[in-house]
Amino acid sequence: VPVAECGLFQGSSGSEDEAGPCAAAAAQKREERLRKFRELHMKRNEARKLNHQEVVEEDKRLKLPANWEAKKARLEWELKVQEKKKECAAKGEDYERVKLLEISAEDAERWERKKKRKNPDLGFSDYAAAQLRQYQRLTRQIKPDLEQYEKLKEQYGEALYPTSDSLLHGSHVPAKEGIDRMVADLEKQIEKREKYSRRRPYNDDADIDYINERNAKFNKKAERFYGKYTAEIKQNLERGTAV
Repeated sequence: VPVAECGLFQGSSGSEDEAGPCAAAAAQKREERLRKFRELHMKRNEARKLNHQEVVEEDKRLKLPANWEAKKARLEWELKVQEKKKECAAKGEDYERVKLLEISAEDAERWERKKKRKNPDLGFSDYAAAQLRQYQRLTRQIKPDLEQYEKLKEQYGEALYPTSDSLLHGSHVPAKEGIDRMVADLEKQIEKREKYSRRRPYNDDADIDYINERNAKFNKKAERFYGKYTAEIKQNLERGTAV
């Protein structure tokens, strides 16, 4: 605080009584500045501590595998599923039914659309996978006949829903429309199977350079790998100009 402001340089009128309030004001301002300085110092230390913690956490994240976040989310989801299953088992409820009740219609439709987009034909892997894919394709094509279902329900009553004690073998007669639909589907499968057959047609005009079927396969394989290197030698042998 400038001394001139306290009246110390205003002649003999500046007495000792005026020096007391001036010193008190200077001490108060000094104390306020020290308090602000301590606050800034504490904030700087806190920022330094938080920055150090963030650097340590970032170093940990960089040392983790690339897909750690996905694995962590997957493990957390599996833990939640296990807890939900235990809770349903304790209450005597079916977990699959409870899970479906918690899914909204919009989410179910969105997942179905996503599933349809993500159903590419990955080619043949084994016969079990091919059979499963064929079964799923056929079941998607099934369109239930609700009118026929109601008729059968009225005709058979509770016997329409068989149990382990039911004997309904030979009692069901399929409708003509169902038989025609099955025949049309089988014919479509046969037509598609013939179109995508890997059997190679036999070419009568091709040169015969083999003595049996096994030798023909070997010659085709050799031609596929070495044909471009031996083409000139083969032509010279055919023309009779080989040295």
